Amino acid sequence: MDCLFCKIINGEIPSEKLYEDELVYVFRDIDPKAPTHFLIVPKEHIPSADNLEERHKDLIGHVFLVAKKICAEEGLTKGYRIVNNCKEDGGQTVEHLHFHVLGGRSLNWPPG
Repeated sequence: MDCLFCKIINGEIPSEKLYEDELVYVFRDIDPKAPTHFLIVPKEHIPSADNLEERHKDLIGHVFLVAKKICAEEGLTKGYRIVNNCKEDGGQTVEHLHFHVLGGRSLNWPPG
Protein backbone atom coordinates (compact mmCIF):
# COMPACT_ATOMS: atom_id res chain seq x y z
CA MET A 1 0.00 0.00 0.00
CA ASP A 2 1.29 3.42 -0.91
CA CYS A 3 -0.27 5.33 1.99
CA LEU A 4 1.78 8.10 3.62
CA PHE A 5 0.26 7.55 7.07
CA CYS A 6 0.63 3.76 6.90
CA LYS A 7 4.32 4.30 6.13
CA ILE A 8 4.64 6.66 9.11
CA ILE A 9 2.88 4.17 11.40
CA ASN A 10 5.17 1.37 10.17
CA GLY A 11 8.30 3.47 10.75
CA GLU A 12 9.19 3.70 7.05
CA ILE A 13 8.93 7.51 7.22
CA PRO A 14 10.22 9.33 10.31
CA SER A 15 7.87 11.33 12.52
CA GLU A 16 7.90 13.04 15.89
CA LYS A 17 5.81 10.48 17.74
CA LEU A 18 3.85 11.68 20.76
CA TYR A 19 1.89 8.53 21.55
CA GLU A 20 1.16 5.04 20.28
CA ASP A 21 -1.04 2.18 21.36
CA GLU A 22 -2.71 -0.78 19.67
CA LEU A 23 -5.33 1.45 17.97
CA VAL A 24 -3.73 4.80 17.12
CA TYR A 25 -0.47 6.53 16.27
CA VAL A 26 -0.02 10.20 17.19
CA PHE A 27 2.62 12.54 15.78
CA ARG A 28 3.33 16.24 15.32
CA ASP A 29 2.24 17.83 12.04
CA ILE A 30 5.22 18.77 9.86
CA ASP A 31 3.44 21.97 8.74
CA PRO A 32 1.80 23.18 11.97
CA LYS A 33 -1.09 25.65 11.80
CA ALA A 34 -0.94 26.42 15.55
CA PRO A 35 1.76 26.30 18.26
CA THR A 36 0.52 22.79 19.07
CA HIS A 37 -0.60 20.74 16.05
CA PHE A 38 -0.58 16.97 16.03
CA LEU A 39 -2.37 14.20 14.16
CA ILE A 40 -4.18 11.19 15.60
CA VAL A 41 -4.22 8.39 13.04
CA PRO A 42 -5.96 5.04 13.45
CA LYS A 43 -3.59 2.16 12.73
CA GLU A 44 -6.29 0.48 10.67
CA HIS A 45 -6.30 1.92 7.17
CA ILE A 46 -9.70 3.58 6.82
CA PRO A 47 -9.78 5.91 3.79
CA SER A 48 -12.04 8.61 5.30
CA ALA A 49 -14.79 9.28 7.82
CA ASP A 50 -17.19 8.31 5.04
CA ASN A 51 -15.84 4.75 5.29
CA LEU A 52 -16.54 4.33 9.01
CA GLU A 53 -18.71 1.42 10.05
CA GLU A 54 -20.57 0.50 13.22
CA ARG A 55 -17.56 -1.58 14.31
CA HIS A 56 -15.42 1.59 14.46
CA LYS A 57 -17.44 3.38 17.17
CA ASP A 58 -15.06 2.35 19.98
CA LEU A 59 -12.08 3.45 17.90
CA ILE A 60 -13.55 6.92 17.38
CA GLY A 61 -14.28 7.30 21.09
CA HIS A 62 -10.69 6.23 21.78
CA VAL A 63 -9.39 8.93 19.42
CA PHE A 64 -11.11 11.63 21.49
CA LEU A 65 -9.85 10.23 24.80
CA VAL A 66 -6.31 10.13 23.41
CA ALA A 67 -6.73 13.74 22.25
CA LYS A 68 -7.79 14.76 25.75
CA LYS A 69 -4.80 12.97 27.32
CA ILE A 70 -2.21 14.48 24.98
CA CYS A 71 -3.73 17.97 25.18
CA ALA A 72 -3.42 17.80 28.97
CA GLU A 73 0.23 16.73 28.62
CA GLU A 74 0.82 19.58 26.16
CA GLY A 75 -0.66 22.09 28.64
CA LEU A 76 -3.62 23.13 26.48
CA THR A 77 -5.68 24.26 29.47
CA LYS A 78 -7.48 27.03 27.55
CA GLY A 79 -8.86 24.69 24.89
CA TYR A 80 -8.09 23.07 21.57
CA ARG A 81 -9.72 22.08 18.29
CA ILE A 82 -10.14 18.59 16.81
CA VAL A 83 -10.65 18.56 13.03
CA ASN A 84 -11.42 15.80 10.56
CA ASN A 85 -11.43 16.59 6.86
CA CYS A 86 -13.50 14.16 4.79
CA LYS A 87 -12.73 13.60 1.12
CA GLU A 88 -11.48 16.11 -1.44
CA ASP A 89 -14.12 18.83 -1.02
CA GLY A 90 -13.73 18.56 2.76
CA GLY A 91 -10.01 19.29 2.47
CA GLN A 92 -8.68 15.75 3.02
CA THR A 93 -5.26 15.41 1.38
CA VAL A 94 -4.21 11.96 2.66
CA GLU A 95 -6.65 9.10 2.09
CA HIS A 96 -6.29 7.67 5.59
CA LEU A 97 -8.68 8.76 8.33
CA HIS A 98 -6.97 11.21 10.67
CA PHE A 99 -7.75 13.93 13.16
CA HIS A 100 -5.86 17.20 13.48
CA VAL A 101 -5.58 18.57 17.02
CA LEU A 102 -4.66 22.24 17.24
CA GLY A 103 -4.11 24.50 20.22
CA GLY A 104 -1.82 26.93 21.97
CA ARG A 105 -3.52 30.05 20.62
CA SER A 106 -7.01 31.43 20.08
CA LEU A 107 -8.51 29.74 17.01
CA ASN A 108 -10.89 31.69 14.74
CA TRP A 109 -14.14 30.36 13.33
CA PRO A 110 -14.88 29.69 10.60
CA PRO A 111 -11.45 28.54 9.49
CA GLY A 112 -10.22 29.81 6.12
